[in-house]
Amino acid sequence: MPQTSNEQHAGEPAEPSAPRAGRGVVPVLAFAGITVAVMQTLLVPVIKDLPALLRTDPSDATWVLTSTLLAGAVATPIMGRLGDLHGKRRMLLASLAVMVVGSLICAFTDDLVVMIAGRALQGFAMGAIPLGIGIMRDELPRERLGSAMALMSSSIGVGGGLALPAAALVAQHFDWHTLFFGSTALGVLSMALTALMVPEPTLRAPGRFDLVGALGLSLGLVCLLLPITKGGDWGWTSGATLGLFAAALVVLLLWGLFELRSPTPLVDLRTSARREVLLTNLASVMVGVAFYAVSLILPQLLQLPTSTGYGLGHSMVVAGLCVAPLGLTMMFVAPLYARLSARRGPRVSLMLGLLVIAVGYGAGLGLMGDAWQTVLIAVTIGAGIGLAYSSLPALIIGAVDPSETGAANGLNTLMRSIGTSVSSAVIGMVLADTALPTADGPLPSMEGFRISFLIAMGAVVIGLVLASFLPARREAMRPALLASSEDDVEEPAPASTAPRTVAGSGGFRGRVVGTDGVPVARANVTLIDHRGRQAGLAVADEHGRYVLPAPAGGNFVLAGSATGYAPRACPATYPGDGLPVDTDLVLGVNAPGRRTAVSS
Repeated sequence: MPQTSNEQHAGEPAEPSAPRAGRGVVPVLAFAGITVAVMQTLLVPVIKDLPALLRTDPSDATWVLTSTLLAGAVATPIMGRLGDLHGKRRMLLASLAVMVVGSLICAFTDDLVVMIAGRALQGFAMGAIPLGIGIMRDELPRERLGSAMALMSSSIGVGGGLALPAAALVAQHFDWHTLFFGSTALGVLSMALTALMVPEPTLRAPGRFDLVGALGLSLGLVCLLLPITKGGDWGWTSGATLGLFAAALVVLLLWGLFELRSPTPLVDLRTSARREVLLTNLASVMVGVAFYAVSLILPQLLQLPTSTGYGLGHSMVVAGLCVAPLGLTMMFVAPLYARLSARRGPRVSLMLGLLVIAVGYGAGLGLMGDAWQTVLIAVTIGAGIGLAYSSLPALIIGAVDPSETGAANGLNTLMRSIGTSVSSAVIGMVLADTALPTADGPLPSMEGFRISFLIAMGAVVIGLVLASFLPARREAMRPALLASSEDDVEEPAPASTAPRTVAGSGGFRGRVVGTDGVPVARANVTLIDHRGRQAGLAVADEHGRYVLPAPAGGNFVLAGSATGYAPRACPATYPGDGLPVDTDLVLGVNAPGRRTAVSS
């Protein structure tokens, strides 16, 4: 009998296990995610001084932040798809390299236009987060995958939260360009660690890169996000704002029609329209709104002068330190999420996280009178956001084909970015409309802070409603079965292609090797259900690696066959939790050139 990854029979040679990532891969990828997330809040401590530093108007200075946001939104789905096609590790290194170039450009300039260009290059690195999640999905064993993806998904908040106090400390004691030299060093270190410790997954998606789709999506996102971020300055009813919203509607509609007809779309809209994917992405927008609200409110409350009667009068550094637990808590929640999700599933984890966020904002309505209260708010909301963010990639990969992991998580990260953009625009408008006039200019009011917290609570309630309609755990893990009999299965792919799979999520993966330990390229791996019917088929790549989704949880038989090898079959169990089960197959070596076939 063949051996699985956790079983070895006496009298047979020890099989080589499928190559798996070492222990250092998870912290390295998480560090890369934190590094690129730092770019989003790097200049927040000096935002009030940017007009003077760049010798420009305040409205023009905000482009330094807007350019990073727009570039990150455009890059995430594009880099995710490029990673699926050409290698996730390769695209991760490319993203970090672009960030390093952007950091160096910013470090040596005081010119507004050049600074905007450099900041856009920094934002382009946001694609590293879905790429890291994709690498984990391809390389890690299932027992490590839950907590690893949770940490990677949360890195976007961890990096943003930890950057605030660090950037404030640097800006307060050194020249502000030092911030960019620091980000350059982080990028170079992250590239070196990635090159040394992260393997390149062999799984590739078939097809070509959809250049027209990428250009269309980029144009549509710019037309959508630009008025959201600049509407407060331009006026929400101005011709520029309304015109760009109308252009976004037209461009994205035409883009969607093109993608539906494309044989290799940038974003598979049919997959994105599945209930579990669509609702997860919509809930991600709400989580993004909730995350950014607390990041905007607490630093301002902490730094407002005590003469206002509600401001806490702390320095920029102290304000950053009080908000830092928001990111730290998100990081520490990852192991808790893994245990909770293993028992109850990511849907329950998402809903629990949203409930904790609601509790944090509700308590915050009456707890804004002292620094320790802001820390308590940050810890509570950070725990909820950590649970919610950790659940999102598990819900996505549980509903898409493994070859689409990068693109699907890129789209999900984009949804979070849209949420933060909407949050910034809406809360900025609320604070401006409720500001109190003073001799030093208008200052945010306590009324504005509380209304902002109520808006965040409303977003959380909408997210809870959306999450409640997500499929239950067992139902969500039952994708459509595309190959139900041998006649329905396509011919094996050529040796140069990556493993092909039927549509699905979790299931089985591993290597097919001979008894001599040599990987068997182009081996057929067939999944047979308890009734003896074929439930799926995969073709191993040139390294003998395969990925084979299961239609549902249960007991199966994995059968392997290849030219020149005796067919083998072994029992295998899939729990139905959306995570892959590592199972290697060992085929007996026949006489050279003899063709055999497996019979079920």
